[in-house]
Amino acid sequence: MEIKGERVTIRNLRLEDVFEMRKWGYHDNPLLEDYNFPHMSDKEIRLWYRMKVNNLFNKYFGIRNENDELIGYMGIKGIKILRRESTLGIVLDPNHINKGYGTEILDTFLRHYFTKMKMRKMILEVAEFNKRAYRVYEKMGFQPAGYYLDEFFNQGLDLTNPHYLAEKSSFVIDGEKIYNYIYKMTLHKRRFFQMRG
Repeated sequence: MEIKGERVTIRNLRLEDVFEMRKWGYHDNPLLEDYNFPHMSDKEIRLWYRMKVNNLFNKYFGIRNENDELIGYMGIKGIKILRRESTLGIVLDPNHINKGYGTEILDTFLRHYFTKMKMRKMILEVAEFNKRAYRVYEKMGFQPAGYYLDEFFNQGLDLTNPHYLAEKSSFVIDGEKIYNYIYKMTLHKRRFFQMRG
């Protein structure tokens, strides 16, 4: 499967794509470290890839730009065939954020998702502090459907870091534990086409 946008091509994730992710940049912001591609051996990469693609209820895609560089990957997880819905996850190479790719990727993929795949609803979760991603999802037509507190992935976060201090209201410190607020967002087919045309 291959989905073409103006500058991006989205296709089924391949093993060579995962090896290419080793060349990606790193987020300097410690709040986004969980989006950095982890250091993995060749064997671990093969295992990671098999775990992603060998599940009937998940589909993963590699995303290439106009220069044929792998700039991200995305997945639709927990696919519910009868309800025609799934949960979106997307990760971009930090070297390629703030270039408008996120908007184009989502617009291109969601058109395919709602028409060719005949799906009715997309769900996602986004950290409250990830305002850039939230704005892109909002532009696509996603609406908040829930709001909850979850354990932050990095319990050793430096609470004097400027990135944390700027987003302090998105966090709760309870004793030794660090939690952050998460939005659950949903998008229905009709709303997407009303918003995006």
